[in-house]
Amino acid sequence: MADTVNPQITDSVTQTNVKVLGDAPAMALGNVYQASAHSLGLMFENAVGAQQQLAIAAQAATVQGVVQIYSVDTAASAAAIAEILKAGDPDAEVSTPTAASGKTED
Repeated sequence: MADTVNPQITDSVTQTNVKVLGDAPAMALGNVYQASAHSLGLMFENAVGAQQQLAIAAQAATVQGVVQIYSVDTAASAAAIAEILKAGDPDAEVSTPTAASGKTED
């Protein structure tokens, strides 16, 4: 059995090892860029989700405001109509929203 190795095989193994070592920084930097791009994508995804949730909350607040505006107008109209009906017939009992809820007017 021969103890010597063909110089071409030794040279080939050495070149392969050098190539692997030479490629390592580029591969590491590529992994860093890929991780950075992924985290940036997640950041934008979270920002879009938060924006959607805020839009839903704003829409719900707007709806609640409109409901309050309409309900105030309805209560004011009901009170005004009750006063008009009382003025037309002083002996008539008129049910107002406060009287219907159990409260009495003085």
